[in-house]
Amino acid sequence: MTYLVNVLIDFSTRVWARQKAYPNTDNPLLNTPIPTHSRYLAHALCILLIAFLLNGCNIGKHLPANERLYMGSDIIMKADSTVPQDEQTALTENLEELSRPRPNKQLFGFPYKVGLYYLFGEPKRNGFRAWFRRKFGEEPILASAKAISSNIPIFEASLQNEGYFGSTVTGSLKESGYKARGVFDVNLKQRFHLDSIGFVVDSTPVRKALLLSAKRTVFKKGDPYRFDNIKIERERISQAIKQRGFYYFLTDYLGVLADNDSVAHKTDLYFYIKPDMPEAAGVPYSIRNVFIYPNYNISTAQQDTNQSTAVQTEEQFLVVDSTHLFNPKLFRDIVTVKPGRRYNSRMQDLTLSRFINVGAFKFVRNRFEPSQQGDSAVLDAHYYLTPYPKKSVRVEVDGTSRSNNFNGSQLILSWRNRNALRRAELLTINGNAGIEFQVGAGDQGVTNYRLGLDATLSFPRLVSPVRLNYDQRQALPKTNITAGYQTIIRGDLYRINSFQTTFGYAWRQSQQLEHVFQPFSANYVYVPLNSVGDRVYDILLDPDIPEIIKQQYQTTVFKSDQLILSSLYTLNFNSSPRSSSPNTFRLTANVEVAGNLASLLFRKQLETDPRNGVFGVPYAQYFRIDADARFYRKLSKNITWANRFFAGLGAPYGNYKGYQLPFTKQYFVGGSNSIRAFRPRAIGPGLFTRDTIRNLPLFQDGGGDIKLEANTELRVKFTKYLEGAVFVDAGNVWTYYNIESFEGNQENFTPQFYKQIAVGSGLGLRIDLSYFLVRFDLATPLRKPYQTNGSEWVIKDFAFGSSDWRKQNLIFNIAIGYPF
Repeated sequence: MTYLVNVLIDFSTRVWARQKAYPNTDNPLLNTPIPTHSRYLAHALCILLIAFLLNGCNIGKHLPANERLYMGSDIIMKADSTVPQDEQTALTENLEELSRPRPNKQLFGFPYKVGLYYLFGEPKRNGFRAWFRRKFGEEPILASAKAISSNIPIFEASLQNEGYFGSTVTGSLKESGYKARGVFDVNLKQRFHLDSIGFVVDSTPVRKALLLSAKRTVFKKGDPYRFDNIKIERERISQAIKQRGFYYFLTDYLGVLADNDSVAHKTDLYFYIKPDMPEAAGVPYSIRNVFIYPNYNISTAQQDTNQSTAVQTEEQFLVVDSTHLFNPKLFRDIVTVKPGRRYNSRMQDLTLSRFINVGAFKFVRNRFEPSQQGDSAVLDAHYYLTPYPKKSVRVEVDGTSRSNNFNGSQLILSWRNRNALRRAELLTINGNAGIEFQVGAGDQGVTNYRLGLDATLSFPRLVSPVRLNYDQRQALPKTNITAGYQTIIRGDLYRINSFQTTFGYAWRQSQQLEHVFQPFSANYVYVPLNSVGDRVYDILLDPDIPEIIKQQYQTTVFKSDQLILSSLYTLNFNSSPRSSSPNTFRLTANVEVAGNLASLLFRKQLETDPRNGVFGVPYAQYFRIDADARFYRKLSKNITWANRFFAGLGAPYGNYKGYQLPFTKQYFVGGSNSIRAFRPRAIGPGLFTRDTIRNLPLFQDGGGDIKLEANTELRVKFTKYLEGAVFVDAGNVWTYYNIESFEGNQENFTPQFYKQIAVGSGLGLRIDLSYFLVRFDLATPLRKPYQTNGSEWVIKDFAFGSSDWRKQNLIFNIAIGYPF
């Protein structure tokens, strides 16, 4: 510490002396003049830092006599030879997490918070010193032999819970100057594994239910003994029993016996129902009546729960709704607790979940009333539902961050009707207006203005002329109908108008698997000729701009009329959220087919276009399939390894044979959510050297019909609010056909595609503000799809000292949220 202080003093002295000797010359260290006030500020900060370090070096003199500052714990593992190294590492981390007390916060091993606590000495009751200590300091955590000894039984219990029976722990304090650390020696024995699972049963109904639950046990022979898994199995068995009508059964009524073989290190588990279980818990109950009060309010509770006015539905539900606010058919879709059936806790949970998620009810409460019907035990179910106001208006202000580096904000005015057709249909009408700026575009950027109006009608059921089957044990399916209009004003260039309507279904097959099917989608896009600005004509007449770029402008602006009639299927998969595994996997797959129905009905060729059309507009015809797979692995508490792989193929055919996909359906790479070392949409297709063209508007870059992209990122959480990242991105896009207008470049997909992969890498900083995350990524290319100075790899050309190189190769991305 003394050496560090001397270095700081020497550095400050040298800078001051050099400035005094050369007051009118550049600073020899920074090569730029240093203003007088900046020198004073630097000296003041240096003096403050020196004072802090000097004070920190003397933390020991502020501590109470014969006390030491607790700096944490060290776990020394002496394990049996049968225990793998990865298990030892995991146990060490777990014990360190359990260790108490928690030491003071440290920076490079120095308790800086304690240094700040003692920086200005002992404060008075109030004043600056007291405020500074409360705001920035931290009271020292003192070492205690009692605290060390209290950790031992906790550690030994934790090891037993993991199956390391007979393991022992000893602990001591190791002092060094004013510091001390807790040192724990762990004698780790061989782990026990499960040999068999048994269930103690007899002829009583509840024990028969226990035996039936054995079919889905989570245990397998050879699994390591873990107490947490035993608790999970007890909870699973308890739920299985409750699902067979045992309304009063609780997990506490289920016992477990463990028979350990100390020689073979194996355990036999036996699950049994405790003999002191209350009699009612062993009785199966059936549902007699189901009462539903859909307009329940405390002020009108007597009228809203008058069972004499109940209306019986086809499903034998008794609905008490004096205002007739809801169609009783709504409850046929929601309520899975049926009269005449055995009580089932899963159906009860599903019913409550559906009532909450249907979006029409603000409060949902229920109760079961036990009764006796002859020799049978029965329950009357009562559901008290307080609806939301039927209509509402909401105003939102959102920040936007798009893949092409457009960032901005938008204002959304939303009107909702939560019960549009009396069966909890949600009608939403949104009007939006927004503005977006392109980050990092310089003089070539453009400002987008967006205006739009859209409506969505969502049914909490499947609306279809034919019966569609789905797993009724899951959340309610949805039928969605949308219609919308949007106009985008691209600065002084042109305006794009878009009309879109869709009809589709969304349903869950399980907690992990979701399906979305849109049998019909129509999208009509056009650019009014009177909206085209002079800048577009300047681009078309500029001899320095390649023909492919001019062609894209001509297609986008003057041949913009485009009709897409398609069907889309989407599959979403998420790994189990209840899994204790550090791995998370997500998959989104899409299959889209467009133009087939139109090709059967409309075969007349257009007058000004070789393609066929609908009402004078050419329709797109293609097949498109893609998959987005993401894998996350939590390496430690603060480190996560995130990965993404994307593969997409679009094959135009029929009416679009020889063309690229419609612009809105093309794939792009580059930008803040893709390959971050290249500007948005700057790579490809294939070998096309789009990113070397510096005089083009950045937003007008094209894409491809085929895409491959891979990303990997190591995320490190420094504090609650600050994160860092190191990442590598790779990929490219290609056309399906060999397009002649790409000036001889190989832009279509060939077996040599792997030679055209772009690779970039960089560093990231993220600020987590709880509600959203602000991301800053700085990246540079490692490999370009085409040769630069005789090679695709450009690592050897790195020149961080060159301003021209930095301008052309360092890409700074600002975005909201993670890239994947």
